[in-house]
Amino acid sequence: MVQAPEILTAHRFYLGLTLDGQKDADCYFLECQGFKRTQDAIEICEVTSQTWGASGQSKGLVVRTKLPGNVKSGNLTLRRGMTNSTDFWQWFEDVQNGKWAKKRKLVALSIYNQGNEEVARFELAGAWPTSYKIADVNARSTDIEIEEVEIAFEEFKRVK
Repeated sequence: MVQAPEILTAHRFYLGLTLDGQKDADCYFLECQGFKRTQDAIEICEVTSQTWGASGQSKGLVVRTKLPGNVKSGNLTLRRGMTNSTDFWQWFEDVQNGKWAKKRKLVALSIYNQGNEEVARFELAGAWPTSYKIADVNARSTDIEIEEVEIAFEEFKRVK
């Protein structure tokens, strides 16, 4: 008997990211957006010979073909409640100060089923922060302060 695929819920995830000196440091996020990999379509237009009508006149026929082009990745946006940890800020600052080649990381997103088993895993290689942002502050607000980091990455693959 073939088992139907399980529909996974968006709120059961874990994002693994190892920063210097920390194992899976500060990886509890409220939101992760931007897991996107696209491939451009290259359109080639050619004129071919074609015989038309009863008179047998030869006229060109335009033929369009689409071929796969370059693959590119979007940026990943991570949002979480701000803590007293400076790990993300330090990572951003190190990249900003020219240490980006040593600060590229592997990011792994794991999605879990209702039985708390990892059933989907995506890996993003060559990740580094492109921006760091905190939410606006307001003395009358009781909302959680949100920290946001945008991360560029080079590879995106599903490994499980």
